[in-house]
Amino acid sequence: MNIVLYKHGFDDYQTEITHLLKLFFEQVHYVPEDEAVEGDFILTLRVKAEAAKPGAEQEALVETGFYAFGSEPESGWAHAVTRLLPAPSEGSDERRRLLKRVLLSAMLQTLQEATGLEQPWGTLTGVRPTKLMHNMLLKQGRERSMQVLRDDYLLKEDKVRLLTDVAERQLRVIPDLFRLDREVSIYIGIPFCPTKCAYCTFPAYDIRGNNGSVEAFLEGLHYEIRAMGEWMRSNGMGITTIYWGGGTPTSITAEQMDALFVTMHEYFPAMDRVRELTVEAGRPDTITEDKIRVMQKWNVDRISINPQSFTQQTLDAIGRHHTVEETIEKFKLARSMGLNNINMDLIIGLPNEGMKEFEHTLAETEKLLPESLTVHTLSFKRASKMTKNRDSYEVAERDEVQEMMDTAIRWTEAHGYVPYYLYRQKNILGNLENVGYSFEGQESLYNILMMEERQTIIGLGCGAVSKILFPLGDKPDGEPQRLERFPNPKEPGVYNQAYKEYIDKKIKLLDEAYAVETIL
Repeated sequence: MNIVLYKHGFDDYQTEITHLLKLFFEQVHYVPEDEAVEGDFILTLRVKAEAAKPGAEQEALVETGFYAFGSEPESGWAHAVTRLLPAPSEGSDERRRLLKRVLLSAMLQTLQEATGLEQPWGTLTGVRPTKLMHNMLLKQGRERSMQVLRDDYLLKEDKVRLLTDVAERQLRVIPDLFRLDREVSIYIGIPFCPTKCAYCTFPAYDIRGNNGSVEAFLEGLHYEIRAMGEWMRSNGMGITTIYWGGGTPTSITAEQMDALFVTMHEYFPAMDRVRELTVEAGRPDTITEDKIRVMQKWNVDRISINPQSFTQQTLDAIGRHHTVEETIEKFKLARSMGLNNINMDLIIGLPNEGMKEFEHTLAETEKLLPESLTVHTLSFKRASKMTKNRDSYEVAERDEVQEMMDTAIRWTEAHGYVPYYLYRQKNILGNLENVGYSFEGQESLYNILMMEERQTIIGLGCGAVSKILFPLGDKPDGEPQRLERFPNPKEPGVYNQAYKEYIDKKIKLLDEAYAVETIL
């Protein structure tokens, strides 16, 4: 879609305007009017703000218009919204936020009328809507926060209630969610898989024939565990949760897994007080009795076994080289050996899947009833094989994707699951969401902490991203002063060459965040 964009009375919010347009049009290109042709559209955004007297609040009028190039504006669609704003010289940050809300609100309503597409998440385009909800709950309580979501952000009622339920449940599950200053969580990235799935952009390298690379990587990971364990011990830092991800951590051998647990227990502080230890065993073709025994030995209390779909043709198409039967067998094996907190991931909208296939997947899931279930909506991630070859993959239309999501919501509710975390992604089918469900008391603490960004996450291993939160200071809304992302190299060869350098930089950043004095 080529768009001629006119902004009057402001020159900000270009990123937000583009993100909103992309909810309606797959491709958005801005063109000057003298290059526009038939089939292009003109979008006008006009802001007028006047005050009764100098220094007083201003009443802002936002007008939006959307019409075909070469036609009269009156033939298109338009919307107007008014809002009181702080005076320009006072509360400039708040003024900017409020003006953005009203501008996007008017624009959304115009585009919904023009296209006939309803956006259930309103003007929200970010990954973490629950962060917004938590911040509002801290400031203004439940009812006012829900009303702001309806009136200012234009969320549909089901999304308002979902956000509210998830945020309130998270506070019941982790009552000290905002008071974890002297604890961190640990993410351990093991970047190997049997094969790479077509939709995946995580660090996931084929483990076959890479034994030398694996051994070199594990040597670096052991070193990193020791170094970060020493930093945590010397600074009185506890650990809330530990999550082994990747890749597929269970791609390595049972002996290699055991050795990593030995190093963790030797160097990490107070392992007996860690609240949750999860191992992502997502690919059932990597699970063996020996690996389950290792996880039992070291008190792993949560694993993931991820079918994604229970249709074999789908698994073959997306590059998951295991069978449906293998998923069921490995789930039953883990259960029979005493693992009693198992998560499963399902994906709505996989290639060539519609309601029939998704209902089959739910019927098979019903026979197993894992303690938690994460329902993803397919997202075309920029670097994935699926996105690079998009014409080769046929996916469901928007209405059918929505029907599948509605079915998942009814199914989880009927089987006693409750939503406890959610996030969204760019290019997600139907502009929907990914939701984690669980039985009461079986929620993943790490998923909540990672998604809400209320605690420092220290990432170890390939592709692991540390998220380092700086102290709260005097900010009244409870948000950290700063969140610094520090990614480790994604490619094992680069990690193997540079892990010591990255550890030094990470420790320096942690020292800064926690005001650690360096002795020269």
